[in-house]
Amino acid sequence: MPSSEAQTLTTDGTMVVEVISKTGRIWMDRNLGASQVATSSTNAASFGYLYQWGRPSDGHQFRNSANSSKLSSQEVPKTGLFILALKNSNDWYTGQSDQLWQGLNGKNNPCPKGFRLPTSVELEAEIATWSSKNAKGAFASPLKLPLSGYRTNGNGSLTDAGLSGDYWTSTKDGIYSRGLYFDVSSAGMDAGGRACGVSIRCIKE
Repeated sequence: MPSSEAQTLTTDGTMVVEVISKTGRIWMDRNLGASQVATSSTNAASFGYLYQWGRPSDGHQFRNSANSSKLSSQEVPKTGLFILALKNSNDWYTGQSDQLWQGLNGKNNPCPKGFRLPTSVELEAEIATWSSKNAKGAFASPLKLPLSGYRTNGNGSLTDAGLSGDYWTSTKDGIYSRGLYFDVSSAGMDAGGRACGVSIRCIKE
């Protein structure tokens, strides 16, 4: 059985508490950066941080982090700013690496020890267990996923907090990456630009 003992992430202080989903997989019970488990779909304290796909916890993930218009030429950016993709609508990184969040040993894996980003297949399996394919079903699941919103790649503005849930996976999709999207009426997987700031829910290996 998973431990209920809370630990602390060395990167951002998120409490690590395990929860078992209906698929039998072990997940963190809250989003990275969230101060608590969601008490409702719109509980702001449960929203957590918003990560650009493939980046570590370097400060860019804070919802109020400042922006930079200069793309990174390195897999580990020298800046902790949210990197805008003004000309390249897809990526914050000029090198377009697909390996930054792959598995426990992904170079920039932001999850705590023993955890990683879920794959698209793993999140699709979770959706299949929901009581309804929308925000209500997402919150009613053991993961209690909230409508945490996202940050746009063009100007870094916070968008749809309390209206949509957006969660990255480690799965690439051409020059884009796969993610979970849901709102009050629907839920599913889609491809998104890697420069967008999106929530993370870590799964245990």
